[in-house]
Amino acid sequence: MCEELKIGETMTFKHIDFNVKIPAPFAQKRIGMIAGGTGITPMIQALHAILGSETATDGQKSATEEVTLLYGSRESSDILGEDMLKQWAKDQPEKFKSIDVLSNEPENSGYNGERGFIDKEKIQKYLPPASLGNDVIIFVCGPPIMYKLLCGPRDEKEVTGILGELGYTSEQVFKF
Repeated sequence: MCEELKIGETMTFKHIDFNVKIPAPFAQKRIGMIAGGTGITPMIQALHAILGSETATDGQKSATEEVTLLYGSRESSDILGEDMLKQWAKDQPEKFKSIDVLSNEPENSGYNGERGFIDKEKIQKYLPPASLGNDVIIFVCGPPIMYKLLCGPRDEKEVTGILGELGYTSEQVFKF
C-alpha cells in the first residue's frame, strides 16, 4: 500500500485514542484470548506477563492456570509471533494452548488446523465457558468487523454478538 503512494499523496491512519492498562497478575484462573491479525500484539504482551514468570513485578503469584489463544489470520505466512507462540505452547503445554484459524490458507499447503473464521463453534470448542463466572476472562483484539461479530464495538462496555449470545458479561470480556 505505501509503496503505491506517489510523492505528495496522503494516507489516513487510525489510532486508539485511549491507553489500555490491565493489572497483572490476572486474578482469573482461565483466560481466553481472541485475536485477529495485528490484534495479537496486546495478547503477546499479556502472555509475557502470564507465561514469562510465576509472579508479577509486585511479587504477587498469578492465579492463572490456563490460557487459550484463538488467533485468526488469512494464511500461515501472516501469523505474527509464530515461533514465540509455538515455544510457549511447547514449554508450558498444560498452561498455554494456541489455535490458529486461517481464512485463506491454500488447500494444498499441508496446514491441518482450523480454517474459516473465529465463530461460535470454535469459541465453544476452545475457550473457557461463561458459566465459570469470575474465574474466566476473555480478551478480544482485532479489526472492527471482528468486534462487531464477536462482542460489540470496542468502545462500548456492553457485550453483544457471539460472546453475548454465549452468556459472557462485560466483567468477563475485555476489549483492547
